[in-house]
Amino acid sequence: MMLSYRRRALFGLVFLLGASSVIAKDDIPYDGRKKCSGCHKSQYQSWKETGHANALDSLKPGVKTEAKKKAKLDPDKDYSNDKDCVACHVTGFEKEGGYTIDDPSIYTVGVGCESCHGPGSEYRLIHRTASRKFDSKGKATPRSVLEEAGEEFQFIERCNACHMSYEGSPWPNSSKPYTPFTPEVDPKYTFDFDKAVRNHDAMHQHYKLVGVFTGPPLPPFHQEFQKAAQPASEE
Repeated sequence: MMLSYRRRALFGLVFLLGASSVIAKDDIPYDGRKKCSGCHKSQYQSWKETGHANALDSLKPGVKTEAKKKAKLDPDKDYSNDKDCVACHVTGFEKEGGYTIDDPSIYTVGVGCESCHGPGSEYRLIHRTASRKFDSKGKATPRSVLEEAGEEFQFIERCNACHMSYEGSPWPNSSKPYTPFTPEVDPKYTFDFDKAVRNHDAMHQHYKLVGVFTGPPLPPFHQEFQKAAQPASEE
Protein backbone atom coordinates (compact mmCIF):
# COMPACT_ATOMS: atom_id res chain seq x y z
CA MET A 1 0.00 0.00 0.00
CA MET A 2 2.89 2.39 0.81
CA LEU A 3 6.38 2.07 -0.64
CA SER A 4 8.95 1.77 2.11
CA TYR A 5 10.21 5.13 3.33
CA ARG A 6 13.80 4.01 2.78
CA ARG A 7 13.27 3.46 -0.94
CA ARG A 8 11.08 6.47 -1.64
CA ALA A 9 13.15 8.90 0.37
CA LEU A 10 16.26 7.66 -1.42
CA PHE A 11 14.65 8.02 -4.86
CA GLY A 12 13.40 11.48 -4.03
CA LEU A 13 16.69 12.72 -2.70
CA VAL A 14 18.55 11.33 -5.71
CA PHE A 15 16.28 13.44 -7.86
CA LEU A 16 16.97 16.50 -5.73
CA LEU A 17 20.59 16.27 -4.62
CA GLY A 18 22.46 13.66 -6.64
CA ALA A 19 23.41 10.11 -5.82
CA SER A 20 26.67 10.62 -3.94
CA SER A 21 25.30 12.85 -1.18
CA VAL A 22 22.07 10.84 -0.90
CA ILE A 23 23.83 7.60 -0.07
CA ALA A 24 25.76 9.28 2.73
CA LYS A 25 22.64 10.87 4.21
CA ASP A 26 20.65 7.68 3.93
CA ASP A 27 23.22 5.91 6.12
CA ILE A 28 23.09 8.43 8.98
CA PRO A 29 21.37 6.94 12.07
CA TYR A 30 18.18 8.43 13.47
CA ASP A 31 18.06 9.81 17.01
CA GLY A 32 14.33 9.96 17.71
CA ARG A 33 12.47 13.05 18.81
CA LYS A 34 13.33 12.76 22.53
CA LYS A 35 16.68 14.39 21.84
CA CYS A 36 15.17 17.00 19.50
CA SER A 37 12.46 17.99 21.95
CA GLY A 38 14.97 18.50 24.75
CA CYS A 39 15.95 21.83 23.19
CA HIS A 40 13.05 22.55 20.84
CA LYS A 41 10.29 22.36 23.44
CA SER A 42 7.90 24.82 21.80
CA GLN A 43 8.11 23.10 18.43
CA TYR A 44 7.56 19.74 20.08
CA GLN A 45 4.49 20.86 22.01
CA SER A 46 3.05 22.32 18.81
CA TRP A 47 3.85 19.19 16.79
CA LYS A 48 2.09 16.92 19.29
CA GLU A 49 -1.24 18.46 18.23
CA THR A 50 -0.75 17.81 14.51
CA GLY A 51 -1.96 15.11 12.17
CA HIS A 52 1.62 14.02 11.57
CA ALA A 53 2.10 13.30 15.28
CA ASN A 54 -0.90 10.97 15.25
CA ALA A 55 -0.27 9.42 11.85
CA LEU A 56 0.23 5.87 13.09
CA ASP A 57 -3.12 5.91 14.90
CA SER A 58 -4.90 6.33 11.56
CA LEU A 59 -3.82 2.79 10.60
CA LYS A 60 -5.61 1.20 13.54
CA PRO A 61 -8.99 -0.53 13.17
CA GLY A 62 -12.04 1.67 13.56
CA VAL A 63 -10.11 4.86 12.83
CA LYS A 64 -10.68 6.95 9.67
CA THR A 65 -13.42 4.49 8.76
CA GLU A 66 -15.04 6.44 5.95
CA ALA A 67 -11.72 7.38 4.39
CA LYS A 68 -10.63 3.75 4.35
CA LYS A 69 -13.90 2.63 2.81
CA LYS A 70 -13.53 5.20 0.03
CA ALA A 71 -10.00 3.91 -0.60
CA LYS A 72 -11.34 0.32 -0.68
CA LEU A 73 -9.57 -0.70 2.50
CA ASP A 74 -11.06 -2.75 5.32
CA PRO A 75 -11.79 -0.28 8.15
CA ASP A 76 -11.80 -3.14 10.68
CA LYS A 77 -8.32 -4.33 9.77
CA ASP A 78 -5.23 -3.30 11.73
CA TYR A 79 -2.76 -1.85 9.22
CA SER A 80 -0.31 -0.67 11.89
CA ASN A 81 1.83 -3.78 11.35
CA ASP A 82 1.70 -3.65 7.56
CA LYS A 83 5.13 -2.66 6.24
CA ASP A 84 3.66 -1.16 3.09
CA CYS A 85 1.61 1.23 5.21
CA VAL A 86 3.68 1.91 8.31
CA ALA A 87 6.60 3.49 6.47
CA CYS A 88 4.76 6.76 5.89
CA HIS A 89 3.29 6.96 9.39
CA VAL A 90 6.49 6.75 11.45
CA THR A 91 10.02 8.16 11.51
CA GLY A 92 13.00 6.44 9.89
CA PHE A 93 11.23 3.16 9.18
CA GLU A 94 13.64 0.19 9.27
CA LYS A 95 16.68 2.46 9.36
CA GLU A 96 19.26 2.54 12.12
CA GLY A 97 17.70 4.26 15.11
CA GLY A 98 14.34 4.51 13.34
CA TYR A 99 11.00 2.82 13.85
CA THR A 100 10.68 -0.93 13.55
CA ILE A 101 7.52 -3.02 13.85
CA ASP A 102 9.17 -5.70 15.98
CA ASP A 103 10.70 -3.26 18.47
CA PRO A 104 8.89 0.08 18.14
CA SER A 105 10.18 3.16 19.93
CA ILE A 106 7.70 5.74 21.18
CA TYR A 107 10.14 8.40 20.02
CA THR A 108 9.82 7.39 16.36
CA VAL A 109 6.04 6.91 16.32
CA GLY A 110 4.40 9.39 13.97
CA VAL A 111 5.89 11.60 11.29
CA GLY A 112 8.35 13.39 13.53
CA CYS A 113 11.19 15.89 13.39
CA GLU A 114 13.61 13.73 11.43
CA SER A 115 10.99 12.76 8.85
CA CYS A 116 11.29 16.29 7.47
CA HIS A 117 14.64 17.51 8.79
CA GLY A 118 16.58 14.32 8.09
CA PRO A 119 18.26 11.82 10.46
CA GLY A 120 19.76 13.85 13.25
CA SER A 121 22.49 11.88 15.00
CA GLU A 122 25.25 13.95 13.40
CA TYR A 123 23.77 17.42 12.97
CA ARG A 124 22.19 17.37 16.45
CA LEU A 125 25.63 17.54 18.01
CA ILE A 126 26.51 20.47 15.74
CA HIS A 127 23.39 22.30 16.95
CA ARG A 128 24.49 21.87 20.56
CA THR A 129 28.08 22.99 19.95
CA ALA A 130 26.99 25.96 17.84
CA SER A 131 24.48 27.07 20.45
CA ARG A 132 27.12 27.05 23.17
CA LYS A 133 29.51 29.02 20.96
CA PHE A 134 26.82 31.57 20.20
CA ASP A 135 25.91 31.94 23.88
CA SER A 136 29.51 32.34 25.01
CA LYS A 137 31.08 34.26 22.14
CA GLY A 138 28.18 35.60 20.07
CA LYS A 139 29.55 33.89 16.96
CA ALA A 140 27.25 32.21 14.44
CA THR A 141 28.07 28.91 12.72
CA PRO A 142 27.70 28.45 8.93
CA ARG A 143 24.48 26.60 8.21
CA SER A 144 26.21 24.63 5.47
CA VAL A 145 27.84 22.37 8.07
CA LEU A 146 24.38 21.15 9.03
CA GLU A 147 23.59 20.14 5.47
CA GLU A 148 26.88 18.25 5.27
CA ALA A 149 25.88 16.37 8.43
CA GLY A 150 22.52 15.31 7.01
CA GLU A 151 20.08 18.09 7.91
CA GLU A 152 17.48 18.65 5.21
CA PHE A 153 16.51 22.17 4.12
CA GLN A 154 14.47 21.44 0.97
CA PHE A 155 11.68 19.28 2.37
CA ILE A 156 9.59 18.79 -0.74
CA GLU A 157 11.00 15.44 -1.84
CA ARG A 158 10.63 13.97 1.64
CA CYS A 159 6.97 14.98 1.56
CA ASN A 160 6.45 13.73 -1.99
CA ALA A 161 7.83 10.34 -0.99
CA CYS A 162 4.60 9.62 0.87
CA HIS A 163 2.01 12.03 -0.46
CA MET A 164 2.76 11.73 -4.17
CA SER A 165 3.55 8.05 -4.67
CA TYR A 166 0.36 6.79 -6.29
CA GLU A 167 -0.54 5.29 -9.63
CA GLY A 168 -0.70 8.01 -12.27
CA SER A 169 1.11 10.52 -10.06
CA PRO A 170 2.93 13.38 -11.79
CA TRP A 171 5.81 12.83 -9.37
CA PRO A 172 8.52 11.05 -11.42
CA ASN A 173 9.67 8.80 -8.56
CA SER A 174 6.30 7.26 -7.80
CA SER A 175 6.40 3.45 -7.69
CA LYS A 176 4.63 0.41 -6.24
CA PRO A 177 3.22 -0.29 -3.75
CA TYR A 178 1.18 2.89 -4.19
CA THR A 179 -0.77 4.75 -1.56
CA PRO A 180 -4.51 4.14 -2.00
CA PHE A 181 -5.32 7.68 -0.87
CA THR A 182 -5.24 9.45 -4.21
CA PRO A 183 -6.90 12.56 -5.65
CA GLU A 184 -9.24 10.26 -7.56
CA VAL A 185 -10.48 8.77 -4.30
CA ASP A 186 -10.95 12.22 -2.80
CA PRO A 187 -9.74 15.63 -4.02
CA LYS A 188 -8.46 16.38 -0.51
CA TYR A 189 -5.55 14.03 -1.21
CA THR A 190 -4.25 16.36 -3.91
CA PHE A 191 -0.87 17.36 -2.53
CA ASP A 192 0.38 20.92 -2.88
CA PHE A 193 3.65 21.28 -0.99
CA ASP A 194 3.50 25.08 -0.82
CA LYS A 195 0.12 24.90 0.90
CA ALA A 196 0.92 21.87 3.04
CA VAL A 197 4.08 23.34 4.54
CA ARG A 198 1.99 26.31 5.72
CA ASN A 199 -0.70 24.14 7.28
CA HIS A 200 -0.26 24.23 11.05
CA ASP A 201 -2.75 21.42 11.53
CA ALA A 202 -0.14 19.19 9.89
CA MET A 203 3.11 21.01 10.65
CA HIS A 204 4.38 22.48 13.90
CA GLN A 205 4.36 26.20 14.58
CA HIS A 206 7.55 28.08 13.80
CA TYR A 207 9.40 30.16 16.35
CA LYS A 208 12.00 32.91 16.27
CA LEU A 209 15.56 31.75 15.61
CA VAL A 210 18.18 33.65 17.56
CA GLY A 211 21.03 33.63 15.05
CA VAL A 212 23.01 30.57 16.07
CA PHE A 213 23.43 29.68 12.36
CA THR A 214 24.00 31.88 9.37
CA GLY A 215 24.11 31.70 5.58
CA PRO A 216 22.70 29.17 3.12
CA PRO A 217 21.08 26.78 2.64
CA LEU A 218 17.63 27.97 3.65
CA PRO A 219 14.16 26.82 2.59
CA PRO A 220 12.45 29.35 0.29
CA PHE A 221 9.81 30.10 2.92
CA HIS A 222 12.29 30.75 5.76
CA GLN A 223 12.00 34.55 5.76
CA GLU A 224 8.21 34.43 5.55
CA PHE A 225 7.95 32.06 8.50
CA GLN A 226 10.44 33.98 10.62
CA LYS A 227 8.64 37.27 9.99
CA ALA A 228 5.48 35.85 11.55
CA ALA A 229 7.18 33.66 14.18
CA GLN A 230 6.69 34.08 17.91
CA PRO A 231 9.46 33.73 20.51
CA ALA A 232 9.94 30.18 21.77
CA SER A 233 8.95 29.38 25.31
CA GLU A 234 11.72 29.35 27.91
CA GLU A 235 10.10 26.41 29.72
